[in-house]
Amino acid sequence: MPLAFAPFHAYPVAILSVTLLFLSWQDVDAKQAALRGFLFGLGLFGVGVSWIYVAIHQFGQTSMILAGLLTALFVAFLALYLAVLGWVIKKFTAERAFSRFDYILLLPLAWLFFDWFKGWFLTGFPWLELGVSQIEGPLSGYTPVLGSLGVTLIAALSAGLLASLWQYKHLSTAVVLVAIWAGGLALQTIEWTDQSDEALTVSLIQGNIPQEIKWNREQVFTTLDLYRTKTQAQWQSDLIVWPENAVTVFYHQAKTAFLDPLAAQARDNKTDIILGIPIYDEAEKRYYNGVMSLGAETGFYHKRHLVPFGDYVPFEWLRGLIAFFDLPMSSFYPGQDGQALLTAAGQKVGLSVCYEDSFSREVLDTVPEASLLVNLTNNAWYGDSFAPHQHLQISQNRALETGRPIIRSTTNGISALIDHRGGLQATTAQFEMAVLTGQVQPRQGMTFYVRWHQWPLWGLALFMLLVWAYYRQNDLRKQTG
Repeated sequence: MPLAFAPFHAYPVAILSVTLLFLSWQDVDAKQAALRGFLFGLGLFGVGVSWIYVAIHQFGQTSMILAGLLTALFVAFLALYLAVLGWVIKKFTAERAFSRFDYILLLPLAWLFFDWFKGWFLTGFPWLELGVSQIEGPLSGYTPVLGSLGVTLIAALSAGLLASLWQYKHLSTAVVLVAIWAGGLALQTIEWTDQSDEALTVSLIQGNIPQEIKWNREQVFTTLDLYRTKTQAQWQSDLIVWPENAVTVFYHQAKTAFLDPLAAQARDNKTDIILGIPIYDEAEKRYYNGVMSLGAETGFYHKRHLVPFGDYVPFEWLRGLIAFFDLPMSSFYPGQDGQALLTAAGQKVGLSVCYEDSFSREVLDTVPEASLLVNLTNNAWYGDSFAPHQHLQISQNRALETGRPIIRSTTNGISALIDHRGGLQATTAQFEMAVLTGQVQPRQGMTFYVRWHQWPLWGLALFMLLVWAYYRQNDLRKQTG
């Protein structure tokens, strides 16, 4: 199943993998279903989020053995979700053989619950969401309608239909499957949003500062000079975007000598800058993983959804046990919900920092007011792993859901300009200093998903559950009659 996601993009594999899992739960008891679900999870997460090891060992300065153990525990914990799912399903069906309606209704709903729960429990880890893998396939037509989580249900339903077709050989099942995929293709022809204003010229500055030295005091002036120099060569752009924490000192430390002169230059050249910078609140004695805009207007955004063990340590008593629990700048406080949108280049901008854009519901908070989305991130923690590619794929889904282009600026790649259909207009190479300049078209209007959020998805899920319960009750009556 990890092959369905970036950088491999073999999206049909996701459907086939889930189909095989569903079939493996046929004719087994609850314990066997739990074991098979757990083993499936080990494969899915052991490969799919193997980049956790890179963050802990390479940049968290933890030994190979301990980093491997912590990664294995994390993978096993996630795999337990599927173990519990398999066990519950078999208990729910009284450990009998699955009916057609179990395959077509119950199992897809179970997978939907799994992906939703994974993205919510313990602040959420919505990585490897089934629907995200379909961004390049026909089912992506449903993304602006139901969101990527809705595509999870459609993809799981496709897997259930395939499993039912294999098990029961009903031609009508194949007809429904073809209709669902044809519907996705038809939906891809719809333009959900409209152009607004003129296209903007945008430049992304990818500094490629090594993570190992990024926060060193002796590196600060070199880093600031690099970003300033590269920015001054792009004054022809309407908007220039730096990545997460590109400025490695607090706002109040950089304001007078660095940021104010840069803002004056930006105004003189009719250019706006969006950059990542830590912000210290002296009154509350807290600091935030922040973003600010410079130029015509000055505004601030505080990251709301923090990364455990990256932005903060959930249990402070862990500090000092190993280096990974005491990373630089790992005591951020979350920003408040409902922050006003920043204005840059004459546009309202929907901001997200790092993996905030993997939470679809939070990105929805910025639209339809925002005419474009900006994501600032630091993928340097994960080295040459799957993570930067997977994160880019997630961003593509946010663009398609909202009908908005995304400007994605990263520390060392992959920076990208993504159009409102989730397509990649331009990208940078990884592990290189790069400046990416291109045209971005602001959009207005609402996709169906932006207008109604996830309510239609949960309504559809409830309807499927009621239909399943109806047929399940009929089966029980026949058995007892």
